[in-house]
Amino acid sequence: MLTILFDGVAYGMLLFVLAIGLSVTLGLMNFINLAHGAFAMAGGYVTVLLMRHYGVPFLLCVPIAFVVTAAMGAVLERILYRAMYDKPALDQVLFSIGLAFIAVTIVDYSIGSSEQIIQLPQWLRGRTELVFGDHVLAMGHYRLLIIAVCIALTFVLQYILTRTRFGSRLRAAVDDQRVADGLGINVNVIFLSTFAVGSGLAGVGGALGSEVLGLDPTFPFKFMIYFLIVVAIGGTSSLSGPLLASLILGIADVTGKYYMPKLGSFIVYAVMIVILLWRPEGLFVKRGAR
Repeated sequence: MLTILFDGVAYGMLLFVLAIGLSVTLGLMNFINLAHGAFAMAGGYVTVLLMRHYGVPFLLCVPIAFVVTAAMGAVLERILYRAMYDKPALDQVLFSIGLAFIAVTIVDYSIGSSEQIIQLPQWLRGRTELVFGDHVLAMGHYRLLIIAVCIALTFVLQYILTRTRFGSRLRAAVDDQRVADGLGINVNVIFLSTFAVGSGLAGVGGALGSEVLGLDPTFPFKFMIYFLIVVAIGGTSSLSGPLLASLILGIADVTGKYYMPKLGSFIVYAVMIVILLWRPEGLFVKRGAR
């Protein structure tokens, strides 16, 4: 049972890193980016190709995946996304889904439709076992790495959003762009930087999660619903909500598939329905928010 709980926490932390970029763009920038999974897929493919063709170590591929996908996000924000910020929600949904289909087609045509396999270094394939009476906790080293990276990213993001000048400028730009412009804040640069970081985090999630989730051209669509569930349940007003939602979903998914494999992902959707009936606006909502 302890091992199942540990695997569920690792899976939940991975979902958090994958979904937090969507939570930021939706909650802070009010943009519905359903192509978010395409950036995660890009991070995974960057990792696979670098390791396979250039022999780049796995741990070095993860920051490279962040840089590459952040750069992609910055370029696309400037030439495509920026013009859609003021459009209706339906236009944003159709636009971003169209980009996701384009990304899937490009990857399928250029790399192929087969699932990509990552060869992890030997030290990440092992596991450490701890015995607590009659219970054994088997902690895979790869999942320990995922948890450690996700915890570090959570603290860094929380610090940036709440303790830095960039975070205060971002909140000001979101609250009232005209006033922020009048105060000398370059709103376009703030939004571009935020979108790039969100895309880069998705790339990190894709790089870390390729071995756990599998990687093929349909990745953006297979996990889009999970990203949306995390954002819907956790809300978009803080990092705490998506983090807690990701942990709940990760533990529920792993536990359900272990004890009731025939039900598949039914447990996740059941948990989602129960939570949204209880808290329709998400687990963490600012007081007075609509």
